[in-house]
Amino acid sequence: MLYNNLIYFLVVIFLFSVNMPPETPLLAPYLALPGLVGSLWAFNRLARWVFATAGPGPAAYFSAERKLSVLAVLIFIVFVHLFDLKYYLAPLDLGGRLPILTNVAGLVCFFGLLALIWRHARPRYQAMFGRLHSSWSFIRSNIRANLPIVLPWLFLSLLFDLLILLPITVLEELLHSPWGELGFFVLFLVFLVLAFPPLVRWLWDCRPLPPGPQRDRIVRFCRAQGFRSEILIWPLFEGQVLTAGIMGIVPRLRYLLITPALLEALSDEEIDSVLAHEIGHVKRLHLVLYILMFLGFSLLAGSLAEPLPHVLLASDFFYRLLTISPFAPENLMGILITVPLLVLMVLYFRYIFGYFIRNFERQADLYVFKVQGTSWPLIASFEKIARLSGSRREEKNWHHFGLGERIDFLQRCERDRTLIKKHDRKLLLSLAVYVLVIITLVTTLQRMDAESISHGYETRYAEAVLLRKVRQEPENSFWLIVLGDLLQSRQMEKKAMEAYEQALLLTPMNADLNNNLAWLLLTAQDRNLRDRERALTLARTASLLKEHGYVLDTLATAYWANGLLAEALATQEMAIRIDPENRGYYLEQMEKFRQVQWEDDLNP
Repeated sequence: MLYNNLIYFLVVIFLFSVNMPPETPLLAPYLALPGLVGSLWAFNRLARWVFATAGPGPAAYFSAERKLSVLAVLIFIVFVHLFDLKYYLAPLDLGGRLPILTNVAGLVCFFGLLALIWRHARPRYQAMFGRLHSSWSFIRSNIRANLPIVLPWLFLSLLFDLLILLPITVLEELLHSPWGELGFFVLFLVFLVLAFPPLVRWLWDCRPLPPGPQRDRIVRFCRAQGFRSEILIWPLFEGQVLTAGIMGIVPRLRYLLITPALLEALSDEEIDSVLAHEIGHVKRLHLVLYILMFLGFSLLAGSLAEPLPHVLLASDFFYRLLTISPFAPENLMGILITVPLLVLMVLYFRYIFGYFIRNFERQADLYVFKVQGTSWPLIASFEKIARLSGSRREEKNWHHFGLGERIDFLQRCERDRTLIKKHDRKLLLSLAVYVLVIITLVTTLQRMDAESISHGYETRYAEAVLLRKVRQEPENSFWLIVLGDLLQSRQMEKKAMEAYEQALLLTPMNADLNNNLAWLLLTAQDRNLRDRERALTLARTASLLKEHGYVLDTLATAYWANGLLAEALATQEMAIRIDPENRGYYLEQMEKFRQVQWEDDLNP
C-alpha cells in the first residue's frame, strides 16, 4: 500500500508544484465552484458504492482502495487544470514570499479526496480488523500513516522558501546555482538520516518491544550479526498484518519494525530468518541506494526540464495545439512540459526503481544463507504468511516479487548456491549501468545549448499569444493592432494588412491604426499590396487625430507617393518643428522626396 501511495503523492506533488496559476481562470468562479463541489459530491457517492459492493476479504478491500486512490489523483488533476485550483489558493503564499503555503493547501485538498475514501472504507476496515474507530480517528490515523511520504518534500520546500526570504543577495544567487542544489541535497540527506526516522516512529505510533525473553533473544541475534537497532512494535493495520521493516541509516536512529501478528505467527527460527532479511537490507546498503536513486531521478528530471520549453517553442505541434486549446499559452506550455516529466517520473519509479527494489528484496532474502546457512526457515515463513494472510501465493506487484517467485528462487539457490553470487553480480552490473546511463543523460542534457533550439521563435510565440487574445476578445481592436504591428515587423505584410483592416472596422478613428496601415500601404515589399491613394486618406485621418512627428512623416510620404511634392516637403518641415530631436531623419526624407520616385523606392 505504501509503495502505491508513494507514486500517487509523487504525481500530485509534482503536478501541483510545477503548475503556474493563470492570470485569469479558465472557468469563471460561478462555474468552477459548482464544478468542484459537484465533483466532490460524485466522488463521495462513488466511494460509498465501491466499498458497499466490494467482495469479501482484504484483497477486495485493498483493491477498492487502490482504484479509488487512482481516481482521486485523476480528479485532483482536473481540479488543477480545469478548475484552476492553484489560482484560487495562490493568495495564501503571502504575495509570493512563501509558495510552500499554497503547495501545502493543494496537498490538503488531495488529502481531502483521500479522506472521502477512508470515510467509506471505515466500516469494512472495522469488520476485517476488529477495531472500532470514529470517522475522524480513522481518517487521522490514515493521514499519519501517509505523512512520511510527503515530509521530505515539505521540509525541503519550507527550508528553501525561508532561505529565499533572507535579504542576502549572495545567498539567493547561491541557492539558484549548482552549488546551491548540491547544498540542498546535503541538507535533504541530513533530514532523512537524523530527523526522518524519529518522525516516522512518532507518526506511526511505534512502541519499543516490551522487555522479556523474546526481546532478549532478538537483541542477541542482532548483536551476533554486528547489527544495532531499536526494536519497535509496528501497529500497521492494528498490528494484524504479517510483515516487518527497517528504516534509518545511522545505528542510533535505526528502527527494526515488527508487527505483533508476525511475532505470534512465526517460530523463533522463522523470526530469525525475517530479521536476517531486514539486516540484509542494511548490510547491502539498500537504504543508501534508495536515496541515491531518488537523487538520480532529480538530476535527470532537472536536466530535462531546462531544454523542454525551447523544444516546444521550436515545435509546430505546440502552435497547432495552441490554436485549438482553451488554455492560455503559458498554461499550455506548462502542461506540455509537465506531461513528459510526469511520464518520466511514473516510468522511472514504476519500472527502473521498481526493478531495483524487487531485486534488492531478493538480495535481502539471500542474506539468510550468510546468517543461517540455509533459506528453509525463510521459505517456511513465506508459506505461513501466504496462508495466514489469505494472500495469493503467486500474486505479484511492481515493487516485490510474488511470494511464490521468492520461494522458488530460494529453493533454486538451495540446490545451486552459485545463483547467490550471480544475483549479486547482476545487481552490481545493473547499478553500474544505471549510474552510467544517468551520468551520460544528465551530462548530455546539460551541455545542450537549449536557447539555440528556439532561437527566432520568440516572435512566433508572441504571434500565437496575440491570435489567442484576438479570439478571446474579438471586439477589442488593441490586440489586432499589436498583432498587425508584429506581423509587419516579420515581413508578413498580407496578414498584417488583414489584422489592420479588422481593427479598422472596430475603431475607424484610431490614429495609430490609420497611420500604421497607411505606412504599410506605402512601403510594402509586395508592390501588389501598395495603394497610395488610400494611404493618403488614412494618413490625413491619422494627422487630424494625432499631430505627432511620426504621423506627419507618414502623411508627407503619402503626399510624395501621390506626386504632391510641395505638400510633402511642407508636412515634413512641420514634423521637424514638432519633433526636433529627429530633425536629421526628416531632412533625409525630404532629400529623398526630391531625388527619388515613389514607384522606384522599396523602402520609403
